[in-house]
Amino acid sequence: MTVDTNKLVYRAMTMADIPAIVDIELEAFSSPWTTEAFTNELINNLFARYLVMEYRGEIIGYGGMWVIMDEAHVTNIAVRSDFRGQGLGHRLLFELQRTAVFFGAVKMTLEVRVSNEIAQRLYRKFGFEPSGIRPRYYSDNEDALIMWAELDRERLKTGEQ
Repeated sequence: MTVDTNKLVYRAMTMADIPAIVDIELEAFSSPWTTEAFTNELINNLFARYLVMEYRGEIIGYGGMWVIMDEAHVTNIAVRSDFRGQGLGHRLLFELQRTAVFFGAVKMTLEVRVSNEIAQRLYRKFGFEPSGIRPRYYSDNEDALIMWAELDRERLKTGEQ
């Protein structure tokens, strides 16, 4: 389905969103987070900030991060499979960065599978640079590429993507 991006809504994730988020996790990742993991993030993690992307009242993507002091650490970001390929991951990452700046972050980090070139290309568009490897980071023992970006506060404040 082609999305009219003017009708996208971004909002904070709630407990009621978790079933839809877990469904997206199952589609997107070989080691998906569980209902319990998201519940713990929303209830117990004071650093956690999670956003959902809605289209016509339906959750089609989400992203999460921890904002600690002046750093934001992306925990996960995903778009429903039937909505991929429309630049929605780009829009979601932009909203995560705007939210990170709102909460005081000046830089952002994440880990990405070394084999996930599509995600790495997206992150590079946002200024992320490789800074190291976490060996056997994922449950299937694949390495993670660590990436960092400085957050361009002025660009993010104006909404310029």
